[in-house]
Amino acid sequence: MTATAGGTGGGTAGAMPVAGAVRRAERRRSTKETSVDALLVVDGSGITEVTTGLPFFDHMLEQLGRHGGFDLRVRAEGDLAVDAHHTVEDVGIVLGECLAEALGDKAGVRRFASLLLPLDEALVEVALDLSGRPYLAYDVPFAPDTAGLGTPPFDPQLAEEFWRAFVTAAKVTLHVRRKEGRNTHHVVEATFKGVARALRDAVRREGNAIPSTKGAL
Repeated sequence: MTATAGGTGGGTAGAMPVAGAVRRAERRRSTKETSVDALLVVDGSGITEVTTGLPFFDHMLEQLGRHGGFDLRVRAEGDLAVDAHHTVEDVGIVLGECLAEALGDKAGVRRFASLLLPLDEALVEVALDLSGRPYLAYDVPFAPDTAGLGTPPFDPQLAEEFWRAFVTAAKVTLHVRRKEGRNTHHVVEATFKGVARALRDAVRREGNAIPSTKGAL
């Protein structure tokens, strides 16, 4: 596994971004179930290149990059013939690790963000804190027999597994709640767009201090 942060190229694992530097990180994770290669540029322009073998999941990760203002590259291969769970979860782990690495000590970030995001009939509430404490409160229920999305199918309940893996690796507190919505595609997409916009706000620099009375996040 490798990682870089704090510059526009190269770097060493564990390096902390300096003021004004482009915040970026690259990670690779290989197990008997999956292989994931990801690059996240926090200070990007929404350019994405995603291939996971799950077209609907690719579409959701593209929403995360585009609406988060991140440059995002994800290449994943997994045991999709067994289940999509391993691929979705491991991508969440790797992207969470990338975010944590890219933000470093989080000096100057806004830290908190919340919003309501509509997508047609769907309405999702998102609140997050770059707290250094991983926690997911996810209230976006789907019936067990809800059809998958895309081919191969993406079980909409896997979205929760993605966010749980992401917040655990990124050490972020995240609350996501469906307020309204009937269309499965709209509801899932609204969660990804909502988290993306909240992250975009929370990682924005507004000074140099670490936003905590403890002096660390």
